[in-house]
Amino acid sequence: MVENQIFTKHRLINLFIIVLAIWFTWFAQNFFDEYTVRVINNVAIFIILAVSYNLINGVTGQFSLEPNGFVAIGAYVTAILTVDTEGMLYQYDIEEPAQWILALQADFFWALLIAGAFSALLALSLSFPVFRVRGDYLAIVTLGFGFIIRILAINSPSITNGSLGINDIPEYSNLYWTGGFAIFAVLAILNIIYSKYGRAMKAVRDDEDAAIAMGVNTFKIKTLAFTTSAFFEGIGGGLLAALLTSISPDLFTFFLTFQLLIIIVLGGLGSTTGAILGTVFVMAGLEWMRFLDEPMNIFGFQTEGTPGMRMVVFSLILIIVMLFAREGLMGKKELKDLFKKKKVNK
Repeated sequence: MVENQIFTKHRLINLFIIVLAIWFTWFAQNFFDEYTVRVINNVAIFIILAVSYNLINGVTGQFSLEPNGFVAIGAYVTAILTVDTEGMLYQYDIEEPAQWILALQADFFWALLIAGAFSALLALSLSFPVFRVRGDYLAIVTLGFGFIIRILAINSPSITNGSLGINDIPEYSNLYWTGGFAIFAVLAILNIIYSKYGRAMKAVRDDEDAAIAMGVNTFKIKTLAFTTSAFFEGIGGGLLAALLTSISPDLFTFFLTFQLLIIIVLGGLGSTTGAILGTVFVMAGLEWMRFLDEPMNIFGFQTEGTPGMRMVVFSLILIIVMLFAREGLMGKKELKDLFKKKKVNK
């Protein structure tokens, strides 16, 4: 009886949060100013990227450094599918676009799904060589994959327009798209985490050899996490391309992966709630602190603008947070864990 009441309470809390997120998406899109909406759009996209990256790195415990590669694939696939033929012919200056590229066209929704599916299929094919190694070696292999994708983008001018990138991408991304997919990504990943597959992923993270001894197919579990992560990273890349309306290989350097790594470590490795909080803290916090780069009047003293000062202050805040919260803001806990009553030993 008590367990049923707790289960019902958690379901009501989750339903309330979903309704609140949907209402906030609608309210922000209709009543916030353009700059604020753009910041929230960016936060929503990075929530998709962070929670999906956390699935492979935090929940499954595989030190992967591949997100920038899959985000780049999703962005380029979406751009190619949504930019019209005339726009392609106009901007491909290095080399004429390939004929099969000109023939590819799709609506935005289908372009996002195709981008995610393409990233997932590539992740599936990569999982066979990638998961032959563990630990630091896995990090090196996946890091190399990100570099390869960027180099291919630069050296394939008939497909990606080379170093010039693709411009004039239709600006489809609004809060209904980014917020909707962010809610969907969080719900999908939480459902995986609380399923038998999620428990197996945590077993692999805690002790892979013990998981093998207990009969867990670790390759299958790691591949599932890797492929799911890539799918949502591809969709996130497509939404990012449709928000920025212009992409180039310089946008998908290792800095993007490093940024996501900071977010999930700050929020707490293995916590989806932590990944969301970390995204808001990093992406929205950096925008809010832009005033530190501008001239300020502090107690009557006029200071000159110092470009980059916000990064210095933000770095100090990160150091302080990590000193006092060694496992991140949430550790491995989720939001529902905060509502659990602590057992008192009698």
